[in-house]
Amino acid sequence: MKRFYYLCLALLFLGETSFAQNSIAKPENPLSWVDDATIYEVNLRQYTPEGTIQAFEKHLPRLQEMGVKILWFMPIHPIGLKNRKGSLGSYYSVQNFTKVNPEFGTLSDFKKLVKKCHSMGFKVIIDWVANHTAQDNPWVKSHPEWYNFDSIGRVLPPSGTDWWDVADLNFEKPALHNEMIKSMSFWIKKCDIDGFRCDVAGSVPMEFWNKASTELNKIKPVFMLAEWEDPAAFSAFNADYGWELHHILHKIAQGEKKLLDLDTYLNQQISKQPKNAVHMYFVTNHDENSWNGTIKEKFGPLGDAFTAFTMVWGGIPLIYSGQEANLQRRLPFFEKDQIDWSSLSKVDLLKRLVGLKKKNKALSNKIIDNVPSRIHTMADEAIYAFSRTAGNAQVLFIMNISGNTTLVKLSGGLMFDQYQNVMEGAEVKLQNKQLELTIPAYGFVILENHK
Repeated sequence: MKRFYYLCLALLFLGETSFAQNSIAKPENPLSWVDDATIYEVNLRQYTPEGTIQAFEKHLPRLQEMGVKILWFMPIHPIGLKNRKGSLGSYYSVQNFTKVNPEFGTLSDFKKLVKKCHSMGFKVIIDWVANHTAQDNPWVKSHPEWYNFDSIGRVLPPSGTDWWDVADLNFEKPALHNEMIKSMSFWIKKCDIDGFRCDVAGSVPMEFWNKASTELNKIKPVFMLAEWEDPAAFSAFNADYGWELHHILHKIAQGEKKLLDLDTYLNQQISKQPKNAVHMYFVTNHDENSWNGTIKEKFGPLGDAFTAFTMVWGGIPLIYSGQEANLQRRLPFFEKDQIDWSSLSKVDLLKRLVGLKKKNKALSNKIIDNVPSRIHTMADEAIYAFSRTAGNAQVLFIMNISGNTTLVKLSGGLMFDQYQNVMEGAEVKLQNKQLELTIPAYGFVILENHK
C-alpha cells in the first residue's frame, strides 16, 4: 500500500512539474516596441530659438500626435574648443562623454526630459561617437595610448578625413573598450535612455560593439542603431542604415537608375541579410541635409512619393527635424540656423504614414517577415507597385515616377474586394476582379485593408 501511495505522489509531482514547464509563457521580446516604430531625429541646436533641452520639451505633444515612437537626439555632449570648426563646432567633437553640453542645459534637464518622454510613450536614444573624441577631451592627456599619432606627435583625425577638430581613437587598447562602455552605461543608469545611434560604427571594431552590446543589455534591453551597412553588424546591432536604397532612390530621381534596380536591391537583401536584419530608411537626415542637399534638391517632385515609399517598403523609417515643416534649406553644421516652424505642410502626410505603420501589421519593420511582392503593370518603367501581406492584413503601394498621369490596372495578389485609400480616406472597390487607379504625375497611392 505504501508503495502505491508513494508512486501516486511521484506521478503527481512529475505531472505538476510537466504542466508548470509547459504553461510558462515565452518571455515577450523586450524590444517589441521597435517592430512598428518610426524614428525622429532631433537636432537640438536648430530646433528652437533657445536651442535647449527645456525649449524642445514644448514640441513633445506635437511629435506624440504625429505618432513617432523613438526620439534620436544628436550628440548632447560638450563640444571641443581646440581646432573647433565654425563658431559652435561639430556635435560629433565630444569633449566629455558623461556630461551635457551647457548650451543645451544640464544633466538634470536631460534626465527630466527622458522621464517626460517615457510618460508620453516615447523611447529615447542618443548619438554615440565611439570612433573619436574632441582634440581637447581629457583622455588625450590622461590616456594618450588610446589615440593614434603622426610622426611629429600630433593626434591624428580619423583616417581619410579632414576632421582636425577630432582625435582618432586606437581600439587595440582593451582599457579603452572598458572605459567607453562605462561611459555608455552612465546614460542608461543615470537617465534611463533606451539605446544608442552609433556614429560611423563600421570604423570601430565589431569586437568592441559585441562586447558593448552584451554589457549594456545587462543593465536593460537597449536598441542599437549602427550608422553603417554590413550584415556582420547584426551580431551587436538591432538596425543599421539603408544607405544603398537611399542612393538608388536618389539616382532614380536623377534619371541614372531605373525602377528595376529596386527589385535587384530587394533580392540582394533577401539573399545576404540575416533574418534579424532591420534597415533604417530615409529621404533625409542631418548629414544628407547639411552636406548633400534638401529633399527637393535631391528628389525634386518625387520627394513625397519617396518619403511614402521609405515608410511602407519595410525597415524602420526616419523623419528628420524640420521634415514635417517642409524644410527647404540646408542647415549649417557648425552654426546656429533655427528651423522655421511657421508652416507644418508635411505633417498630415507623415502622420498618416506613421499611423498606417502602427495600424496595419503588414508593415512590420522586419522586412523579412513580409517581403514586398512586386505587382507588375503595363507601365513598369514609370509605375512601381508592390504589396506587403501579413495574415489577414495587406497594404498596396503604387508609385508613378513619370511626369504624366497614368491609369494603372492591378489584378494579381489582391486579398480583398475593397480597400481604403490611406491618403484620401475613400473606399476603393475591385471592378471585374481588378483595381483601376489613376496615379498622378510623380504621385502615389496607398491602399490598405485588415481584419
